[in-house]
Amino acid sequence: MPQQHILKIAEIFPSIQGEGLRQGEPTIFIRLAGCNLECSFCDTKYAWKEGRKHSTAQVLEKVNKLRHHFPARWVCLTGGEPLLQDLADLAKGLKKEGFKIQVETNGTLYCPLPVDWYSISPKPDKYRYQPEYKEKAKEVKVILTKNLDFELLKRLRKEFPVKTPLLLQPQSSRKWSINLGIKLLRQALKAGLKNIRLSGQLHKIYGLR
Repeated sequence: MPQQHILKIAEIFPSIQGEGLRQGEPTIFIRLAGCNLECSFCDTKYAWKEGRKHSTAQVLEKVNKLRHHFPARWVCLTGGEPLLQDLADLAKGLKKEGFKIQVETNGTLYCPLPVDWYSISPKPDKYRYQPEYKEKAKEVKVILTKNLDFELLKRLRKEFPVKTPLLLQPQSSRKWSINLGIKLLRQALKAGLKNIRLSGQLHKIYGLR
């Protein structure tokens, strides 16, 4: 495996997965720098521009050092938008080390990688995503922004298999966003839409990174 492939990394740290169906699981996060959308409501804006250059070998070395005192079996590649960078060597290296890989993406980009869990979060106002995710996504996180209405929610529910949950995630735990989620969930229940759930950000509740 080429060891000198360069990636721009915002941070690497151990924590718990705070979002989605993997919520609560010990996870090592690799946050890649750069984003192709730069949404106004993003809670990791520092990852848009910042970041330091690391070789694939350096990233793997740091992850393995963290594993010695934080024996997580999952690594989450997140951002920013992680798929803006070539992750092929990193993903192969992580799998060789025995990790399971989660990718958190806005869905606008796709690259075939040995990924165990795609978590996609289509963003307004078009909520576009690559067609491969219709089958590959393990979950679809829908951020409860002010422009989200029931018609958009219905559209997304119809576009993904029923087995794939749609998670309504409040925007940074704001009260109006939580109330919107409750309202949309009630509408979904009345309309007979299946596998739509309220979600949250456990790491913010616990005060974790």
